[in-house]
Amino acid sequence: MNVKADKNYLDLYVVRNAIHASIKDNLHFFKGTVVDLGCGIKPYKEMILANGMVQDYIGIDFESSLDEEFSLGAPEFFWDGIHIPCESNYADVILATELFEHCSHPDDIMKEIHRVLKPGGTLIFTVPFLWCIHLVPHDEYRYTPFSLERHLKNAGFKSIDMKALGGWDASMAQMIGIWFQNRPMRFKRLIGGFLKWVVKYLYKTDAGFDKTNIRSNGVMITGISGHAIKGL
Repeated sequence: MNVKADKNYLDLYVVRNAIHASIKDNLHFFKGTVVDLGCGIKPYKEMILANGMVQDYIGIDFESSLDEEFSLGAPEFFWDGIHIPCESNYADVILATELFEHCSHPDDIMKEIHRVLKPGGTLIFTVPFLWCIHLVPHDEYRYTPFSLERHLKNAGFKSIDMKALGGWDASMAQMIGIWFQNRPMRFKRLIGGFLKWVVKYLYKTDAGFDKTNIRSNGVMITGISGHAIKGL
């Protein structure tokens, strides 16, 4: 779901809108049976099901991860973080947004995703690069494109394509939001309106950033989105 610029959740404005945009850009991959792994309250379900090629949407998450919010969209199945409760060659698409940074053994999880996907199936993913420590103590990694590609190849994936969720200006906007939301300070209410305008402006100007440029020295990114294919 999109998040409006608001001083009460300014930290989420950049990342949530960028993830929403990345899924929208990849909607042509969605078809058949879609598994949303680490689905939370399933914020992208409506957009995914609007694609007429999708026949079934299944959300999977930890039973204790967001239990106070599950009334907004409870998962169909729960998992233990190791084994996906689906048979092999089950899903046409697996969506994993902001999941892999919480996996202590990412190779094992990616191999499990590979097992559940049908031959020719697609993994759609996002991971953060610029983000604060969160979901303590289950915050494990921040991935560069090089490490993420290596993990995906180790799991057996082919045709791996990755882009930045945001570039220089989005990175500054995101840091401002994180700083404002989490740093103890006086007079927070007085500067909230001004920072909201700054964050919105920076996110807008970031549209000109080449999001395919994620492998050059000096490039700053907020996170990575992409897809990978299971071979036939």
